[in-house]
Amino acid sequence: MTGPLRIVFAGTPEFSVPALDALHRQGHTIVAAYTQPDRPAGRGRALTASAVKQRALQLGIPVAQPVTLKDPGAQTALAAHAADLMVVVAYGLLLPQSVLDIPRLGCLNIHASLLPRWRGAAPIQRAVLAGDEQTGITIMKMDAGLDTGPQLLRRTVTIEPRETAGTLHDKLSPLGARAIVEAIDAWLAGQLAPQPQPTSGVTYAAKIKKEEAQIDWTQSALQIDRQVRAFNPSPVAETKLAGEQVRIWEAQPFEGTDAAHDNLHLSPGGVVHTPDGRLLVATGAGWLELLRLQLPGRKPLSAREFSNARRLTGACLGDAS
Repeated sequence: MTGPLRIVFAGTPEFSVPALDALHRQGHTIVAAYTQPDRPAGRGRALTASAVKQRALQLGIPVAQPVTLKDPGAQTALAAHAADLMVVVAYGLLLPQSVLDIPRLGCLNIHASLLPRWRGAAPIQRAVLAGDEQTGITIMKMDAGLDTGPQLLRRTVTIEPRETAGTLHDKLSPLGARAIVEAIDAWLAGQLAPQPQPTSGVTYAAKIKKEEAQIDWTQSALQIDRQVRAFNPSPVAETKLAGEQVRIWEAQPFEGTDAAHDNLHLSPGGVVHTPDGRLLVATGAGWLELLRLQLPGRKPLSAREFSNARRLTGACLGDAS
């Protein structure tokens, strides 16, 4: 490291916390942690501090929670920190050019994809949903576009066949923390220079909408499996069972042939409970084996536990009747 910097850190969810810790351990002076305002959470909907706010307070770092950074007063307060650099990771607020220009060295972003693929709000879920075989972390020097700035460093990880958004999050979060420390040191030492992103391969990771979690059983087993894994742990894939909403936490395509031979004309969403205890659902192409399910107000159950509590053979998932 060439010397400690005065850094403003901007982040909100748990994904951001390892990067805050890494910069603090590295000896940089974190002059302020910017994070989203407290939000209602949990069954009681009590106002809850973000993961970054909670960790910053533990480290003795001043916290700022402006509703917007477009306000001149908020920008004046940011400039008063006299920061060398701003590090942004999953902050959740847009940074106008007037904010990007405030720190002496500008703003660096930790983005959870290999840019320019999956620019935007939900790169982890979109990568799993699309069936990507790899993703990673990009350290980017921010500009006024949506994740369009030049990149300093990239680190790649494999998306395993049974990867969920949750397990991928847990791989990328510490990787991003290591990458930002490495990038800052190499950049300040003159060993890295920002490089423009490729002009080809651009995709956008739109924010996940709740309605996307609803399973369409006419899709293939492969695509529904990706949907289940992409929306675990949030918002969790859902389907209807006799008018009740059922969450599907875990599933996998089923390659066996017995169910197919015995139920050739079963409509998509039709359920088969096999003699060996498997819970299979017909799809538009292939069979999906359900592994873990949850009824409203109940805890998640294994397929066997769920079947013992409720008869499913002959049911049709997705049917609201």
